[in-house]
Amino acid sequence: MSTFQAPKGTYDLTPPRSAKFLAVREAISAPLRDSGYGYIETPGFENVELFARGVGESTDIVTKEMYTLTTKGGDQLALRPEGTASVLRAALEANLHKAGNLPVKLWYSGSYYRYERPQAGRYRHFSQVGAEAIGTEDPALDAELIILADQAYRSLGLRRFRILLNSLGDKECRPVYREALQSFLRYLDLDEETRRRIEINPLRVLDDKRADVQKQLTDAPKLRDYLCDACKAYHEEVRALLTAAGVAFEDDEKLVRGLDYYTRTTFEFVHDGLGSQSAVGGGGRYDGLSEMIGGPELPSVGWALGVDRTVLALEAEGVELDLPATTSVYAVPLGEEARRVLFGVVTELRRAGIAADFAFGGRGLKGAMKSANRSGARYTLVAGERDLAEGVVQLKDMESGEQSAVPLAEAAADLAKRLG
Repeated sequence: MSTFQAPKGTYDLTPPRSAKFLAVREAISAPLRDSGYGYIETPGFENVELFARGVGESTDIVTKEMYTLTTKGGDQLALRPEGTASVLRAALEANLHKAGNLPVKLWYSGSYYRYERPQAGRYRHFSQVGAEAIGTEDPALDAELIILADQAYRSLGLRRFRILLNSLGDKECRPVYREALQSFLRYLDLDEETRRRIEINPLRVLDDKRADVQKQLTDAPKLRDYLCDACKAYHEEVRALLTAAGVAFEDDEKLVRGLDYYTRTTFEFVHDGLGSQSAVGGGGRYDGLSEMIGGPELPSVGWALGVDRTVLALEAEGVELDLPATTSVYAVPLGEEARRVLFGVVTELRRAGIAADFAFGGRGLKGAMKSANRSGARYTLVAGERDLAEGVVQLKDMESGEQSAVPLAEAAADLAKRLG
């Protein structure tokens, strides 16, 4: 046992389970790569003010959950708690929006950090794959991103997830609703912290998970009753496009999400097999975020899907991913000359794109064959002095147990043919 352990609320990814996480990342990003989204990577920490402005000063993320630090030079930095603000900052800094091809379509993958109470499905360090479409206001773009996430989940074999959908209005109609909601909330029996939230961002109160709060919200004003004609038409078009694509969704008038920058379309992917931490991903439109962080007007939409929660959802459904074998061929040399020769064969196989491994450490035949079996290799190559003198190697099929001599010069080509 090491003297040190992973910090509370974090996890290590180790084989073989780490292969699931890689497969999930690949499955989520594949539809994006096929739809014009380019890869972007941002630093693991940013200026604190980026998140305070973008995510929202009243959010739990900013007030309670950010890991912040002060550099020796006095800069206030924060480990990134989410990806959208960082990606938009990077796109603006690189002037991607000025290249003349809007929307700027980007996808990313990385680790994020929030100081939360650890529990199943909620970590202080977690992994997400995200996508952002920057610079265009179009309901088809909102629908595209929801459809791509649905496609990714279904390609993994997930079936028991639901898509919740809502509209939060825009700068024209939301202020009217905000005022009506504040008037309603001020008369409720709420704690002081929640009352402060009423004045800063009352919509966040709707997102409160406490049963005693939700009970009082039964007769709260409904945002749908305050949407302007433009927002209603926009939302109906998103719904129509999803329906035409065969993507099922549920209208959820209380869906707010935990970030202040959302406008109009907001959505969440939930899985009923995960208990209280049922959200596996979500996103929405954020038309004013660019201006909040000092950029030009760039209406945008995006989402982030949790890799760790997606893995938990797969396990909850009992879905076994078809993961590629880490090793297809395992070479077992008997003697020094065989070590040099088979090492050369392994190198040739790897250059041909075949996953191959080698019995390192000079172990005997019995121990080396145990390692070959544990590796999951389909074939094992064994060679000793007599085999080399005859110009052959012994090829063993680990599934059938059959063994045959193969000319040494043809071993790599023979294995490539057998493995397809």
